Amino acid sequence: MKHLVSQLPPLGSVCLSCRLRLSQPWSRQPSQVSPKRLLTTTSPGLADPPPSSSSSSPITSLGALSSNRSFQLKTPITMDSYAGIPGRANQDSNRLTYKAPPSPHRLHIYSTRHNCHITLAQGNRDALLSVSAGNLGFRKAQRGSYDAAYQLAAFVLSKITSQGMLSEEYPGKGGPIRSLEIVLRDFGPGREAFTKVLLGSEGRLLRSRVLRVMDSTRLKFGGTRSPKPRRLG
Repeated sequence: MKHLVSQLPPLGSVCLSCRLRLSQPWSRQPSQVSPKRLLTTTSPGLADPPPSSSSSSPITSLGALSSNRSFQLKTPITMDSYAGIPGRANQDSNRLTYKAPPSPHRLHIYSTRHNCHITLAQGNRDALLSVSAGNLGFRKAQRGSYDAAYQLAAFVLSKITSQGMLSEEYPGKGGPIRSLEIVLRDFGPGREAFTKVLLGSEGRLLRSRVLRVMDSTRLKFGGTRSPKPRRLG
């Protein structure tokens, strides 16, 4: 111990244990690499493949791997892979078909202060029934009355029921009325009259099929000059 201490460097700020460690001969093995220097630039999946004897020009770097556009999937893609996707499956596989629901019927009520028109149209906007107060025998100023619009609405609803349009076995044009949209236009007396009929006993079979009630009254933004209002007396 005394011999080792005599060979140490002169005492200073270095402790005894450190001086003993520094005095020992130290040689770095070529195979020893510090763990801090083990830095990888490629992931395990992108590592260079081992050279094969069958390939004349094996890939030796990452740049060559990225420039090579040919690759092979573990699971090849076939036409059976699109069997569950509509429009992508082949003709032999079963396709998923989507059938859109039928468009609802529409009942248009055009009520002015002079007359009331009611039109029943199917989903493609073709008219199935179109009547006005004049078709019921009302003439001139009587066509714009509340009573004429009430009788017109009751007549249309009874016509729909009597022709069997609410039945699933209806063979007529447009098919049965499964759903209905009501479109109101203008603010004549027929607007309120039709509402009373629909909420009354005449419309008990049709109320459950109404999907929505819409208002298509025209709104004027600018445009031409309106006619002079009529003045009496």
